[in-house]
Amino acid sequence: MQTRVNILQTQPEAYKAMMGLEKYIASTSLSSTHKELIKIRASQINGCAYCINMHTKEARKKGETEQRIYLLNAWRETDLYTAEEQAILAMTEEVTLIQNKLSKATYEQAKSLFDERYIAEIIMMITTINAWNRIAIPTTMPLD
Repeated sequence: MQTRVNILQTQPEAYKAMMGLEKYIASTSLSSTHKELIKIRASQINGCAYCINMHTKEARKKGETEQRIYLLNAWRETDLYTAEEQAILAMTEEVTLIQNKLSKATYEQAKSLFDERYIAEIIMMITTINAWNRIAIPTTMPLD
């Protein structure tokens, strides 16, 4: 695939704004595992090869297992993910597929496991990776 417009080159201020979100995400209390699961799962849903490639590599470097990465799109069918991870993955799916809304049941499950600050950080992480997917897909960013 041929890369289309390069946002970094053509709109550096927009890219700088996105990097501001990344700085915010880096400052949150979200665990590394939670961040990577969100990034991978949202990117799978959106079909973003660039981000799936990047974030599965990062997850492996941070100690994530191959098995958990391979089974991420079928997380409901396994016992490989903690209750906290399951809540985060459910939120990721519902926020990414926002037309279905974040259900009351999923939100209540998250509230039983996390405080409001962590929930807000989860939502911002999901929002940020979805924004990156929406940049990478239409610009056909090349894989590393």
